[in-house]
Amino acid sequence: MRAPCLSIIVPVLNEAAILPQFLADLVRQQGIDCELLLCDGGSDDGSAELAARLLPTLPFPARFLSASRGRGAQMNAGAAAASGDYLLFLHADYSFPAADALAVGLTALTAAGPRVAGRFALRFARADAAPSFPYYFYEAKARLNRPGCLHGDQGFFLRQDFFHALGGYDDELPLLEDDRLAARVFAAGRWLLLPREIVTSARRFEVEGLYARQVLSAIVMNFAVLGCTPFFATIGELYRRQDRTRRLHLGPLLAGIDVFMRAQPWRARWEIWLGTGGYVRSQGWQLALFLDLRRNFRHGQPPGSGPLTQLARYDRYLERLTDHAGGRLAATWLTWSWFRLLRWRWR
Repeated sequence: MRAPCLSIIVPVLNEAAILPQFLADLVRQQGIDCELLLCDGGSDDGSAELAARLLPTLPFPARFLSASRGRGAQMNAGAAAASGDYLLFLHADYSFPAADALAVGLTALTAAGPRVAGRFALRFARADAAPSFPYYFYEAKARLNRPGCLHGDQGFFLRQDFFHALGGYDDELPLLEDDRLAARVFAAGRWLLLPREIVTSARRFEVEGLYARQVLSAIVMNFAVLGCTPFFATIGELYRRQDRTRRLHLGPLLAGIDVFMRAQPWRARWEIWLGTGGYVRSQGWQLALFLDLRRNFRHGQPPGSGPLTQLARYDRYLERLTDHAGGRLAATWLTWSWFRLLRWRWR
């Protein structure tokens, strides 16, 4: 039997409620020779039993694999078992509006060369269909070929040999495995925005609160960039499983950060704050992007279209003007003040 061209790898953890719809969406895809690998991290909601009933009915090969818990470990297990020349890493709450999304994506990726990774244009499925600038911002940002803009919710699509040359997913930490792989792609090759959309559920943002979730994500990203692994051991599980989401209250997290910081020697504490200021300063371009996208949103431009003049000016002038000790110290003070304000608000 000829091996499929594409292996679709999906980490699974208690996805019984959404698995049937996900599989039905995959069946809609046309013009693609694929296999499906569901990589389970220890589900206890009947996902395995449901998969045992549904997978044999699919028009393409499909397997249910047991793996160590953690998306990175689960996706690595799927890649190790994959037989396709190309790998597509998806999550189970995603769908493709176009029935040719995978075929078109594979064609574009094949034409781009061997050391290229692709991802789809992101769109959120929301309970409220009214225009929302925060969601518009993240949809437009995800279309930029820029470090810090690419995440696993867009689907990562690449050659299997390129994936293994990159070292696979880093599963040392229980989160941000997608971001670390994206950074290695930037270092070793390039990213391609594929000409189709992928739709992901906004349920986590809607249930937990978009602002609180983004604050949490920014804090986690900061400590990951600093390489501060003791932080993650102290704070514990920051990203709760998707099936158990509830309104996110930042108070316990912020209090935990306070306890963690006070436990550090003064020199280590200062280095963490100074490193945080340096990271925040390096993200100043997002303020320029915010101004551009707010204008584009008001003018009715679709995500990913419209001029980015403020961002271009920032990259050309302001990046260099702020990249010095004074700029990093100013960012450190502003971040510390913002953190104290958050502690007061969420006390």
